[in-house]
Amino acid sequence: MSRYTGPTTRINRRFGQAIFPPNKAFERRAYPPGVHGPRLRRRVTDYSIGLNEKQKLRYMFGLSEKQFRLTFDRAKTKRGVTGQIFLQLLETRLDSIVYRLGLSKTRSSARQFVNHGHVRVNGHKVDIASYNCQPGDVVEVRDRSASKQLATRCMEESQARTVPAWLTLHAEGMKGTVNRLPSREEMVTEININEQLIVEFYSR
Repeated sequence: MSRYTGPTTRINRRFGQAIFPPNKAFERRAYPPGVHGPRLRRRVTDYSIGLNEKQKLRYMFGLSEKQFRLTFDRAKTKRGVTGQIFLQLLETRLDSIVYRLGLSKTRSSARQFVNHGHVRVNGHKVDIASYNCQPGDVVEVRDRSASKQLATRCMEESQARTVPAWLTLHAEGMKGTVNRLPSREEMVTEININEQLIVEFYSR
């Protein structure tokens, strides 16, 4: 399955949560999409619960099914709690860190910001959104007028968003430092995710 580029309100209504930034349409119709509206009753099974958790997280990070599964397979090869490691691999993606620092308004715009070569990591240009950052890495906007203008506009629009404690933002220099790996409580704070259900879903 490719990356989702369709209506975001439809996905928010499907899960009853703001997976994507909410709008007035979602607030007016906070029930599943379709002709049956709020009267539709879907059969709930263990499989559907696990699938929904997986899809919510995949939509939030904007990954294709193949990218999402490969990230999970990487998490399985590492020592520790697979679910937590999986979330850490997602949160420490370069596009996710750019979003968390407030250098982009949304995750999709953060991916585009990285892909267009506006970001440097430890002084080197990196245009791969899936690049995984490590503790101690410094992520900064390239010293170009176009890059600075984009970042300035986005930082003004995302001032209400709090930078998590595992990152440090140096607003004047338009850069941030990865202090450490995030804890479970600091990850996927936008929506309620049970990562253990995703582990069980992929372990079938």
